[in-house]
Amino acid sequence: MSIQVKFFASLREKIGISEAKVENATTARDVWNIATNNAKQPDNLLVAINLDYAKFDDAINDGDEIAFFPPVTGG
Repeated sequence: MSIQVKFFASLREKIGISEAKVENATTARDVWNIATNNAKQPDNLLVAINLDYAKFDDAINDGDEIAFFPPVTGG
């Protein structure tokens, strides 16, 4: 199983990478833990699976793209 992972905005700077590949994960939470080496999840962290907002306990499938990003704000 191969999952493409993307980090956006301030997460990219905090984690130090913009993309990663993850294997052997079953949920979005697993992907976060593997890709970040078990880094603490920031408050209000958002996740998307294949461009759709998701929950951290949602199942993932081979070939999915998981994106993590902070809450979107604007002005």
